[in-house]
Amino acid sequence: MNLRSAHFSPQRSTIVSHWYQLEVAVAAQQVNTHLEDGLTTEAANQRLLRDGPNELVTAEGKSPWQLLWEQFSAPLVIMLIVAAVVSWLVGAFRDAIAILAIVIFNATLGFRQERKAEQALAALKKLAVPTVRVRRNGQVQECSMTSVVRGDLVLLEAGNVVPADGRLVETVNLQVQEAALTGESAPVDKQATVVFEKEQPLGDRCNMVYHSTTITRGRGTFVVTETGMGTEIGHIARMLQSVEGEATPLQKRLAQLGKALGAGAIAISLVIAAMGLLQGEPLRQMLLTAVSVSVAAVPEGLPAVVTIALALGAERMLKRNALIRHLPAVETLGSVTTICSDKTGTLTENRMAVTVLDVAGQQIELSDDMAIGNRAMSLLLLSGALCNDASLDNNHAIGDPTETALVTAAAQMGLPKRKLDQLWPRIDEVPFDSERKRMTTCHRCQQPLPEALQQNWQQSVPADTHVVVFSKGALHSMMTTVDRVWTDNQIQVLTDELRQRIFLAHDRLANQGLRVLGLAFRPLSAQPDCLEEKLVFLGMMGLMDPARPEVKEAIGLCQTAGIQVVMITGDHPLTAQHIAQDLRISGDTLLTGQDLSLMPVEQLETAVTKTAVYARVTPEDKLRIVQALQRQGHIVAMTGDGVNDAPALKQADIGVAMGITGTDVAKEAADIVLQDDNFASIVAAVREGRVIYENIRKFIKYTSAGNVGQLWLLLLAPFLGMPIPLVPIQILWINLIADGLLALALSFEPAGRQVMEQPPHRPNESVFGRGMGVDILWIGVLLGIVLLLVANGYWRNDDPSWQTMVFTTLAFSRIALSEAVRSSDSLFQIGLLSNVKLLGAVLLTFGLQLMVIYVPVCQILFSTVALSGQQIAIAILLGTISFWAVELKKLLAR
Repeated sequence: MNLRSAHFSPQRSTIVSHWYQLEVAVAAQQVNTHLEDGLTTEAANQRLLRDGPNELVTAEGKSPWQLLWEQFSAPLVIMLIVAAVVSWLVGAFRDAIAILAIVIFNATLGFRQERKAEQALAALKKLAVPTVRVRRNGQVQECSMTSVVRGDLVLLEAGNVVPADGRLVETVNLQVQEAALTGESAPVDKQATVVFEKEQPLGDRCNMVYHSTTITRGRGTFVVTETGMGTEIGHIARMLQSVEGEATPLQKRLAQLGKALGAGAIAISLVIAAMGLLQGEPLRQMLLTAVSVSVAAVPEGLPAVVTIALALGAERMLKRNALIRHLPAVETLGSVTTICSDKTGTLTENRMAVTVLDVAGQQIELSDDMAIGNRAMSLLLLSGALCNDASLDNNHAIGDPTETALVTAAAQMGLPKRKLDQLWPRIDEVPFDSERKRMTTCHRCQQPLPEALQQNWQQSVPADTHVVVFSKGALHSMMTTVDRVWTDNQIQVLTDELRQRIFLAHDRLANQGLRVLGLAFRPLSAQPDCLEEKLVFLGMMGLMDPARPEVKEAIGLCQTAGIQVVMITGDHPLTAQHIAQDLRISGDTLLTGQDLSLMPVEQLETAVTKTAVYARVTPEDKLRIVQALQRQGHIVAMTGDGVNDAPALKQADIGVAMGITGTDVAKEAADIVLQDDNFASIVAAVREGRVIYENIRKFIKYTSAGNVGQLWLLLLAPFLGMPIPLVPIQILWINLIADGLLALALSFEPAGRQVMEQPPHRPNESVFGRGMGVDILWIGVLLGIVLLLVANGYWRNDDPSWQTMVFTTLAFSRIALSEAVRSSDSLFQIGLLSNVKLLGAVLLTFGLQLMVIYVPVCQILFSTVALSGQQIAIAILLGTISFWAVELKKLLAR
């Protein structure tokens, strides 16, 4: 459940609990709404202004003051503050001021970036609000859940999350999962017609629905009686808040790494301090040095950088239409080895259109300028329009894409759904479900019919017809309910020969890549007890949904990146095979849901590694496929849109819900919501996940290699008889410019050329894996040797600038190293301008280092002296040695 931040209007501070004791008309009167047309847009806007948005109060994100406090309360920062206080007490005012200045600068930098990350995450949460279908001004409209107001008429169907509390107006086989509110695990049957005389407990109010519960079956309409904090769930909202955000797995691993490095750094710093004291260095100086080394050795900005990288990465993914609901998903994306994708709307364009009608063995191409030519065609279109939950107002269709295609086709032929619903009201139905793969409705016949249908209907059915059953669904399912067939403008017994002809016609359509629906009807004099029996088969509709043009390239990119693409669909195997071939989805076999049901677990685990296309599958099959792949060691991303897809979405390592066609339940279960339902957006998100992970590794590699070199210098110099080469304030300065400005800029590194040319990394992979630990050691050793040579050479010549030379060479080394570790490609290939933020940080830190050397006030603060032009040139030359060494390694690797 998502609890939204809100400013709650206290105008209605108590819940009216008697709604379940009122007749529907009385309840509507009390909230001043119309049961047929709903509210007007003007009235809805006024109520929204009066009562506030339909949101639940929740704990806000971290306030600016909290973020600022966290910058100063980190253990390592407290160590620095203690060092500054100690310096002040012993009279080292210059050191104290300098240390505090660095602490404040570092805190400001961290605060700014973490604040930006918090704002990015808050913006993402606002985008995750579901949309709701309401009836306003007599027409069905879609609006944000936060815009629902008291008195709205809300339409519910399976998969919806109920957006507010309300009194049910109409119910058809409606079941609601109320576990979020009552704790009852079994779905509850709802009945709008029930009125209670006595008070009832919450779980027994079968004529009410409540905010944050979910529709599991059927459909209904309710009038909103309470919104936001006025709802039942609003009373317990604070108990449902999460007080503390959970760290992601990578953040936890890196926090542990930071602690280990911190312990090691403290041990090394104590050794350095002890050696300095043995050489006669002042106690105060050695204490400050020990603290400075401890801080410098640990990349204390690492957890913050991870948070920033993940949050800003999620923001970038949103620009590619992938809305991240759970931050750890950003990490996992880089490890995905298999993407299991639905066909319709994800691999295809989701522009369903009826292109072919097959009636009595005759195929008719449907076009805009056609008129209804025969009885079978008129009955087929009528069946598709009435056995349908989509709506069509002002040529704008709302509903499932398949159903909107049927409604649109009927309207083009002069059979508008809204008029048909008025003339033939629905009196009963059996909703669609994934097991039966069909939907059936029962209608009362009224006169007159639309002109396009009147004559054909009178010639088609018995005169005493008062009720008609219509049914549509997958052909194999429909054929279990029919015993007759419409052929030659009359009803005939369904023979084996006719049944075979129907299946052959179906296969011809499926081989063309069409989604095929069978349709049937049954005219009756009275409403039957069982709707789905003794039906008359009318014919089939072929719907075209072309493959998305960009998907073929995205699938090719996945195959290059070592990611297996699997297509899972409820369509016929022939339709699935046609689309798979078109998109070049490669696999040894095609399996159906029936095949899966017959397989033992061991055989399934072997089969999933060779199968790229699954047809006629159920949501339960999806769950089995995911589990089998995971047992084989795969990291699985699974797409889904229906209520029953939720278990598979939760089981998958990355659950991906459809933003356009997906149900609210599917979106709640998912880690990512695709706002355009496009497979290419999944691949773009995977690519972004890899980039983020690699950038975090670059940060670790850069800071750790530099810190290792620095530690070698400070640890070995006393063994060579030298004083400590760097004063504490210089160590802290290097820590600021390197681990702060330069390292942070590395997190903005764009995707490298090879990011999708490598296999996925293991989710439990060490951050030092794939040779990075070795790189850190040899780069650190090389840097330490260069610095020791500089220190030894200038110190033994009694040059007063020796410490400044070491300090400046180290600064220039860290600057050059930041450009070297950017990519596995040479800097001369990717260019300096490919990361403008890093280039800006390089120029800024270079300028700041010169300022520290040449500005008199800075010379006093940082214990530096002005260097000659020759010395600066030497420092730059020696500072680039690590850069050239890394570039040479890249060349040898290539």
